[in-house]
Amino acid sequence: MLNALEVVTTVVVGVMVGVEFSVAFVINPILNALPEDSGQLGHAHGGRMLGAVMPVWYLTSLALVAVWAIAGWHHHGTGLVVTAGALLILSVIMSLLLLVPINNRGKTWTPDNRPADWKEQMNRWDRFHYVRVAVIIAAFTLLVAALA
Repeated sequence: MLNALEVVTTVVVGVMVGVEFSVAFVINPILNALPEDSGQLGHAHGGRMLGAVMPVWYLTSLALVAVWAIAGWHHHGTGLVVTAGALLILSVIMSLLLLVPINNRGKTWTPDNRPADWKEQMNRWDRFHYVRVAVIIAAFTLLVAALA
């Protein structure tokens, strides 16, 4: 049963990492290359869509890692799992303090109501997101290493 939990957890976290990596290095560059209003509208729609889904995914990933750490407490690799959990907690804290406030503003913007500094705010979100992606990639890597 522990093996199934380990695999499911690693897959769930890995797919989450893939989505966030794609946002950073595929989706946002595509949106940023669109004509100004189209790109901004795409960012707003993405913020609404992913803003609804990703909190559940992050918390589910964290819960699975916690269950793995508890269930496998006396098994090889538990320290890696606990460290991965700490990194996922850090990613949630970063999200709540740094990314969500910008996303909550951005998802309501239209070409008619966006602030003059909207591009700077989106660039700030991107920088924070790059760091968050690095953190969750590190967590994922630790989970994969714990499988060995």
